[in-house]
Amino acid sequence: MSFMKGDLLARTRKLVKGLAKAEPVWLKAMERAPPPTFPRPDGKVKKISLPEDFYIQKFFQKHPDSKYEDAIKISAFNPPPARVFGCRVLELKEQGVSEEEAMAVADMEYRAEKKAKKMAYARLKQIARLQGKRLPPNPYPSAIKEIQAEERKYVRDRFFNPKILKIVEKMKEEKAAAMQDRMRGGGWQSF
Repeated sequence: MSFMKGDLLARTRKLVKGLAKAEPVWLKAMERAPPPTFPRPDGKVKKISLPEDFYIQKFFQKHPDSKYEDAIKISAFNPPPARVFGCRVLELKEQGVSEEEAMAVADMEYRAEKKAKKMAYARLKQIARLQGKRLPPNPYPSAIKEIQAEERKYVRDRFFNPKILKIVEKMKEEKAAAMQDRMRGGGWQSF
């Protein structure tokens, strides 16, 4: 029955009409009170959009460097600054502020918060230096620097890992052998 179109009721009716199947006991009861039909999706997944998404895009246009700094951390409790910006613009618009003014105020708040965080970390470093303690890790690191720090061990690894060194030596030998073959063959060959 999987090749037939329709729901269970329509399929069973077709089979009974075509005398391919005896009429089941439940068919008349089901015809009197048919099951609800649900709309079928057309196979397309609808894009989920939130009201603040428009303002988040505007934020990233104004601050393109923050795309890397504002990565969404699933386990974090604080939303990324772009989402805070979008929600703040919506909040101000609900209070009757125009869109341009709301975006300007939210942008000013974002810049002030970012500046305050940088100043707090600078002061923390200064205190650590005065006390002769180790400098604290940067609580607001650049995402690019975080990625480079993660990749640094792999970059250094290529110079010291014996497996990689063997591969490099093998490649050098193959290249030298190919060059010798070319030189024996009388120079460059044309195909």
